Amino acid sequence: MTAIGAGDGRAPAWRGGFGRLWSAAVLSGFGDALRTAALPLLAASLTDRPLLIAAVTACGYLPWIVFGLLGGAVADRVDQRRAMWTVDAVRGLLVASFAAAVALGHASIALLVALAFTLTTLQTLFDNAATALLPALVDREALGSANARLMTGQKVTGGLLGAPAVPVLTAAGAALPFAADAATFLVAAALVASLRTAAPERTPRPAGSTLRRDITDGLRTLWRDRALRGLCASTALCNTGMGALVATLVVLVTGWLDAGSGGYAAAVTAYTLGGLAGGVANRWITPALGALRTVLLAGAVQTGALVVMGTVRSLAALVAALAVFGFMGMLWNVNSTTLMQQRAPADMLGRVGSAFRTLAVAGAPLGALLGGAAATAWGLNTPALLTAAFFVLSVLSLIPVRKEDVPVVAPDDGVTTAHAAR
Repeated sequence: MTAIGAGDGRAPAWRGGFGRLWSAAVLSGFGDALRTAALPLLAASLTDRPLLIAAVTACGYLPWIVFGLLGGAVADRVDQRRAMWTVDAVRGLLVASFAAAVALGHASIALLVALAFTLTTLQTLFDNAATALLPALVDREALGSANARLMTGQKVTGGLLGAPAVPVLTAAGAALPFAADAATFLVAAALVASLRTAAPERTPRPAGSTLRRDITDGLRTLWRDRALRGLCASTALCNTGMGALVATLVVLVTGWLDAGSGGYAAAVTAYTLGGLAGGVANRWITPALGALRTVLLAGAVQTGALVVMGTVRSLAALVAALAVFGFMGMLWNVNSTTLMQQRAPADMLGRVGSAFRTLAVAGAPLGALLGGAAATAWGLNTPALLTAAFFVLSVLSLIPVRKEDVPVVAPDDGVTTAHAAR
C-alpha cells in the first residue's frame, strides 16, 4: 500500500506552462464572475416572473448532469491544450455576439437561457481537459500547491474584483459586462494556445472502443478506487446540502436576521475572504495532515459553522461562521481535486474527473428544492441546519477511508490501475 497525500507542499514553477495556465484561469475567472452576476440582473430587467429568472441559473447546472460524462470521455481522446483554447475561442465569440444583441436591444429570456446552457455545455469539455492537463505542466509533488494557487487566484479575481465591478460596468451599459467577459475568453484562449506540452501517453484503445465504453471505464475506475469512491460520495452529500444553503442564504440574512442587502454583501464577502485564507494556509495544513485527513477535518469544522448559522441569531456570528466555512471549503476543494489527479491513470483523468464532477454535482438541484421547502415549512433558518445534517452524513462517509494507507485499485477488465500519490 502506498500513502495518499497531496504532495510535500512543493511549489510549482511559475515560468513556462503553469504560469500561462494560471493567468488564463484567473482571467477567465474574472470574466465568469462578470457574466454570472450580470445574467440574473439582466433577466430581472426582462421579466418579473421568478421561475423564468431561476431558469437562467438552473441552466448553469443542467449541462453538467447531461453532458459531464461525455465531456470527460472526449477530453481523454483529444489534445487537451487544443480543446481548451478552441472552447475558449468559441465561448468568446458566443458571448461577444450576445453582448451585441444586448446592446441592440434584442435580449430575451430565451436567449439568456440558451446562452447559459451552451456555455456550460462547452465548459464540461474545458474543465475536464484542464484537470487532465495540469499534471503535464507541474510535478506530481507540486499538484496540491498548483491547485491551491489556481483556485485562490480565481477567487480573488472572481469574488473580490469581478462581482463588485458589475454595477459599475452595467451603469455604463447593460452589454458591457458581457463584452468584457468575451475579451477574457479570447485572451485566455491565446494564453492556452501558447502552451507547449507533450501529449500524455495513452494506452492503445481496444478495437471497437466507443465513447460509451470510455465513459463506463471512467465510472468503473472511480468506483473501484476506495479513496475516490468515498470522497465522491462525501462530496455529493455536501453539494446536496450546499444547494439548500446557497438557494436560501439571501432569505436567511435578509429575513431571519433582518440584516438587509448590506448584511448579505458582508456575508458573501466573508465567505470569499475565508476561501482566500484557506488557499494560502493549505500549503502548511495539508502536508502536516495528509489530503484525506484534511478533507475530513474541513467537513467536520464546516458542520459546526453551519450549526452556528442556523441557531445564533446574529449577523456577526453568521459572518464569522461563513468565513470559517469558506476557509475549510477551500481546503476541501483543493485536496479533493489533487487526490483525483494523483490517483487516476494519466490517460483516464478526463473520464474519472468527469465522473467525479457529475456524480458530485447531481444533488445540488435537489438540495435547492429541499432548502426552499424547509424554509417554507419550518422557518428561514432551517436550511442551514438541513445543510449541517448533510455534512454530518458526508463526514461519516469519509471515516472508512480516513487513513492515508489505502489500497490502489487493481487492474480489472482492461481498466488501467490508478496511480498512487508519492
